[in-house]
Amino acid sequence: MSVQARTARRPYLALLGLGALDAAGYSVIVPVTPVIAATTGAGPALIGALVASFPAAMLVGYSLAGHGVRRQRPTVVLAGSLALLALGSLGFALAGGLPAYFAARLVMGLGSGGLWIAITFATLERWPGQEYLCMSRIYAAYSVGGLIGPALGTIGGVRGPFLAYTALVVLAMPLVVAVGTPPVRRRFEPDRSVLRLPGFWLACAGVLFAVLALGLVEGVLPLHVADLLQQAQIGWLYVGLALLLAVSAVVAGRLAPRRAVAASVALVPAGVALAGLSGTVPLFVVGLALAGIGIGVGETGSTGVLLEAVAPERIVTAMVLWSQLGIVGYLAGPAVGGAVAEAFGFGAVVLVPLAAAVPLLVAFRRARYSGAPPTRSSP
Repeated sequence: MSVQARTARRPYLALLGLGALDAAGYSVIVPVTPVIAATTGAGPALIGALVASFPAAMLVGYSLAGHGVRRQRPTVVLAGSLALLALGSLGFALAGGLPAYFAARLVMGLGSGGLWIAITFATLERWPGQEYLCMSRIYAAYSVGGLIGPALGTIGGVRGPFLAYTALVVLAMPLVVAVGTPPVRRRFEPDRSVLRLPGFWLACAGVLFAVLALGLVEGVLPLHVADLLQQAQIGWLYVGLALLLAVSAVVAGRLAPRRAVAASVALVPAGVALAGLSGTVPLFVVGLALAGIGIGVGETGSTGVLLEAVAPERIVTAMVLWSQLGIVGYLAGPAVGGAVAEAFGFGAVVLVPLAAAVPLLVAFRRARYSGAPPTRSSP
């Protein structure tokens, strides 16, 4: 590979690395939740709320970053977001008690929201015409990053995993420089008129459904096997889930977006139902795998639906709102799923994705076909 080719790929590799780092911040808490529950006496509902505090702060981070990328270089937003992630994860490691845990996760979520928006618009800016393929790889990087979080959780305890994540964030700072600024800037503008497009709402319903399932799977289901598996074993189980998410994202990038979203409607409830009703580890693993495949293809497919419906140059408003609605799912999944599990048992948690599937099916019925297939060439 020539020096010029390596230089051209450097920003993309840096964005993939930052995406993986961001995802690790999501999932580092997964194998730690049973320890927090044991040391604080918190039940599934309160633990679910702790997991949900992260996406709650991301909602604010999305909005702030959406304004930021219009006024500043994406690298400025990237650097500020990484600083917030480092501060929050260090605070979590040094925290003592649930109030401090909540505060630290809120700071981390604010940084994560900014990082996602900056990564997304840096990708859209650099590779016009290849947005769907490039974003599917960004999702794959996020899924691979999901390997890091549970792996850090195998360190044991609460402090160790979050100190390790803080170190990774600090080490990733040079990636901001590697992203740089493209020779030709692409201008992105807000456009509220795109919110009337049926394809936009189909994309929103699809990402809401997929990310709700992810929050449920990461924030609630680990408690179902806490008596059967040790913390390290739970961590490695979710490493396997992250691998499935990564493969599913890459495959979905080669599928028609609406077909990918439709497949998720069947796979996710089936997997969550099997995992919630299972009384043995093998059945739980099968259910987790089915749900993971559905989540991966559904989240990536919803991005393709959005890019088909809205021109990238007009996508600022749509992307911020789509991201916010998606993360509402990650907020609702553990919060509502934890309450359902506490009230009715883990076998009933499938009711949560089934309820989220209703607006998605309605959106499918109302959406019109629009847009051409995304460009398949490599960046």
